[in-house]
Amino acid sequence: MDISDFRRDYTQRGLDLPDLAPDPYDQFTLWFQQACEAKLLEPNALVLSTVSPEGHPYQRTVLLKYFDRDGFVFFTNYGSRKAQHIEHHPQVSLLFPWYALERQLAITGTASKISAAESFKYFTSRPRGSQLGAWVSQQSQIISSRQLLEMQFEKMKQRFLNQDIPLPDFWGGYRVKPASFEFWQGRPSRLHDRFLYTPASDRESGWQVVRLSP
Repeated sequence: MDISDFRRDYTQRGLDLPDLAPDPYDQFTLWFQQACEAKLLEPNALVLSTVSPEGHPYQRTVLLKYFDRDGFVFFTNYGSRKAQHIEHHPQVSLLFPWYALERQLAITGTASKISAAESFKYFTSRPRGSQLGAWVSQQSQIISSRQLLEMQFEKMKQRFLNQDIPLPDFWGGYRVKPASFEFWQGRPSRLHDRFLYTPASDRESGWQVVRLSP
């Protein structure tokens, strides 16, 4: 199938250096708020890229659950493929694809586990079904059928009937500490605006920002 004529010009807005906050966390917060106000589907969805022990790249969509100047936090099974990759190669990238706003944001950084106490605080905020699902899913493992998954779910419902569901010791969060931010705004004729934030060389002057060619 030839789809070479699938194209559109990006005309919503531009991006220039005076438009940017000096701190990339502040700029992220602004763009994230605008994505929420635009009522995008899953504005906190991001593509997490990891590298296997053999050096093969993998991507998957996960949900950002909270962020601050300590980093960006998502949750997963610690036996999952992504967790195994992070164990060997903690360097990861995050991509927020806000297509409807003709924007994307790429973050590179290092992922590390958060504390069990922090994971527990989030776990208890999840709907009961999601808590049970964390116990049921042996994430990334081969299963014979969906029926088996649903049977395990029913078993867990009975196991924790009329009681609080504890945090599984194989489930929790990762925090990604950013090393760079790249803000991308689509522009006409493919002359997109790209700005890269990296730590200033003296490490005490905040962040330096440069414009990249599209």
